[in-house]
Amino acid sequence: MSTAPPEDQRRLLEVQALDTRLQQLTHKRASLPSIARIAELDAQISDLSTSLVASRTAVSDLKRELTKAEGDVEQVRNRAARDQTRLDSGQVGAKDAQALVGELESLARRQEVLEEIELGVMERLEAHEDALAKLDAANDELVAAKTAVEAERDAQLAEVDAEVASVTAARAKAVEGIDAGLVTLYDRLRNQLGGLGAAVLNGRRCEGCRLELNPSDVAAIKAKGPEQVARCEECSRILVRLDA
Repeated sequence: MSTAPPEDQRRLLEVQALDTRLQQLTHKRASLPSIARIAELDAQISDLSTSLVASRTAVSDLKRELTKAEGDVEQVRNRAARDQTRLDSGQVGAKDAQALVGELESLARRQEVLEEIELGVMERLEAHEDALAKLDAANDELVAAKTAVEAERDAQLAEVDAEVASVTAARAKAVEGIDAGLVTLYDRLRNQLGGLGAAVLNGRRCEGCRLELNPSDVAAIKAKGPEQVARCEECSRILVRLDA
């Protein structure tokens, strides 16, 4: 591409400004603070999930242990009640009565031990249930916070997307009628050079790479006709001469 109408070259600057804004919006969309906050909350929820699983497992295990302890105590109580009923009936011999008394004493001692075990399990279960309740509350708080931040993110994304749509439409309108070959060259350079395909020549300085050109290069550019497309010798971007 060596020539294009001077007005088309100048119009590239408007297209470039819109493309730059689209690039900024793309970056803004990907780097919203709410996105980072959601990732942070997800990590906290994930970490807490491990503790929740361990705590729920402990509570479940202790409930089973308590059920067994209660069953053991109940079994001893029932056995003692049956022995006491037989002893109170007066229908057993002296030898059997003596055996029942001995068994009742043994059962009483056994019941005392089992009730201590039961009490210990109950105390541990209560402590774990308290810890689980706190973990559940913390998890609920994190989930609620994430939900709120997600709503904030969605609102911000909708705002950015609305501007992207507006700028995209403006860009399509701005590029209408510009020499097709010039647009093709501009788009290729923009894709190769980080989003900036055209820049103003300000005195000796290219506003694309911000470098000053050699006097001979500037002279060669100024010697070109207005329709000739100038390129920066340093960065290869299209140089738009506002005074051409």
